Amino acid sequence: MTENVIGLSLDLLTHPGETIKEVLEDRNMSQEELAVRTGYSAKHISEVVRGKKDISSEFANRLEYALNIPASFWMNLQNNYDKETFEINNLNNVDKEELDILSDLKDIIKYCEKENIIECNSKKEITLLNMRKFLNLNNLCSIPNLPIQQVAFRGSKANKVNVYVLYAWQKICEYFTSKENITKSFDAKKLETKYEQIKSTMFLSPMEMVEKLKEIFSECGVAFEIVQHFKGAPVQGFIQKRKDKVILCMTIRQSFSDIFWFTLFHEVGHLINDDFKNQYIDYQFIDSKEEQQADNFAKNVLINQEDYDLFLENSELNITNIRNFAISQNVLPGIVIGRIENDRNDYSFMTQYREKYKWCNEPNDN
Repeated sequence: MTENVIGLSLDLLTHPGETIKEVLEDRNMSQEELAVRTGYSAKHISEVVRGKKDISSEFANRLEYALNIPASFWMNLQNNYDKETFEINNLNNVDKEELDILSDLKDIIKYCEKENIIECNSKKEITLLNMRKFLNLNNLCSIPNLPIQQVAFRGSKANKVNVYVLYAWQKICEYFTSKENITKSFDAKKLETKYEQIKSTMFLSPMEMVEKLKEIFSECGVAFEIVQHFKGAPVQGFIQKRKDKVILCMTIRQSFSDIFWFTLFHEVGHLINDDFKNQYIDYQFIDSKEEQQADNFAKNVLINQEDYDLFLENSELNITNIRNFAISQNVLPGIVIGRIENDRNDYSFMTQYREKYKWCNEPNDN
């Protein structure tokens, strides 16, 4: 049985009929006279004044003639009353199961309030209504029943997915990318010409890098964002089609630059390979042909395979040689070190020289 958790009364609201009553008293006009002036029966006027009937659009127009107060004023009063009634009915229909979901979303809610995505409110029931609106749902309990989305899993099995957090994270991605003014249609061919330009941004300061990446991707019809990650949504990237445009979001789940850049080009690989219909979530657990292709794409764009093989064959692996080779590939030294570590399965090799991004203060969900 559903447990009612708030119990607000509709008696707390002021019906628009109260305003009619006040206007009549102020003008010393009886309800019977208003009935004559509007052409409605005295009974109808009485029921509206007592809050038993609402103000219709026709009645609002007649009140404009009878009282010289615009019909829009009366309709706004009625609309606001209807909205407040709906909100209170919603609050009175909140059950404990739905409120419990707020616990799963506590970090999401805190972030949304900080970013002014939803209004901050200490009352859980109001917060719940705010989240319903942001997530475009009448009831948060319906999230697990939404159509299963095409996904690609990568990495460790240690991280578990929370469907409520994952769905909310996607909505945050959509929220931020919707603010970007992308005027061009998605153009994969044009994106293919931008690889070196994209790579060159890694030599900028972190904030300049992000802004430049947004600019480059927008020229190709892609809205790009880096979005904070949350425990329960171990996501690497998220791609979604919006008509003829595309959104591409990614997180920094670890601070090493080589992981960031490999993941970015991995997502670009999915775009180039057309690995999505409407949307594609790139996270963890299952390997696939599409994932392997995106991995190979990222490796080869960052570092030319032939050059890399020759470097390993002919050069001593010291930091000076690695830095020189990195310059030849238009990448940071850490990109080369990360590639060697991964190929050798030795993650202690020169780790001290792998650059880290400290500009993104994100929670650790490992």
